[in-house]
Amino acid sequence: MFSRLRDSGPFWMVVSCFSFSTMGVFVKLGSSSFTTAELMFYRALIAILILLAIVRPNRQALHVTGPILRRHFLRSMCGAISMMMGTYAMAHLPLPTAVTLQNTAPLFLMLMITLLHRTLPQRMQAFSIALGFCGVVLLLRPTLSSDSWFAGAMGLLAGLFTAGSMFNIRELGKYGEPEWRTVFYFLLTSTVMSGIWILVQPYAMAPLNWTNFGLVLAMGIGASAGQMTITRAYSKGKSMVVASLSYLIVAFTSFYGMLIWNDKLPPLSYVAMALIAGAGILSALRSGRN
Repeated sequence: MFSRLRDSGPFWMVVSCFSFSTMGVFVKLGSSSFTTAELMFYRALIAILILLAIVRPNRQALHVTGPILRRHFLRSMCGAISMMMGTYAMAHLPLPTAVTLQNTAPLFLMLMITLLHRTLPQRMQAFSIALGFCGVVLLLRPTLSSDSWFAGAMGLLAGLFTAGSMFNIRELGKYGEPEWRTVFYFLLTSTVMSGIWILVQPYAMAPLNWTNFGLVLAMGIGASAGQMTITRAYSKGKSMVVASLSYLIVAFTSFYGMLIWNDKLPPLSYVAMALIAGAGILSALRSGRN
């Protein structure tokens, strides 16, 4: 039975959603001790160390040139910026709200493919885009106070840059690039960018102690597990089924929010989340038929 689950894409997608939502909990818990730059740095650094320990690539395996290098650069930059903005949103918003905003990425991806490949979306695709953005508007309005709009914008932009990252992953797949190398360059870029951000921030880096080290270690393990299992999910399962299940992360984070922080979101917020999730599922189903 376990061997059957090990080869099941949907199973690994559920594990990935749980891993990323758990990571989000430790990001939020760590936000009281660390800046956004420091959270991003530890998250990426620990994840890349775990990846290198598992894969153990040699110098030749890491070498890329030409258009593949350009795609890696674009994917890594989009992913790093998305991580930066998403980390800020998770630290300053209720966790379900931050994660739902970031999960607008499939909607932005559909728009990018339409614009960059100059192909008009089908009616169902256009409907899912409209449905998703209605959900975003409903979500922002009832759950964000006047001093939380910046964090909300960061969450939404994280979804946009995640879509840019997904688009370039899609293009890298056409070159037959191994998933681990794509993840490696993304984590490397994120580590370097956040390290530079730490150096230019106007205050000293928060010291590590036994309490907060446990938080950043758990955060890095969650990030590493999420990246690895989502890669396996897409390699083992049908894309439309796996993509539809990706919205389980909203359910997991909602549960964590109520359990740990006693979040009480207005009923309209859950309607908004359902609209965004439904739009993403429609997008995935339509993409899977093309």
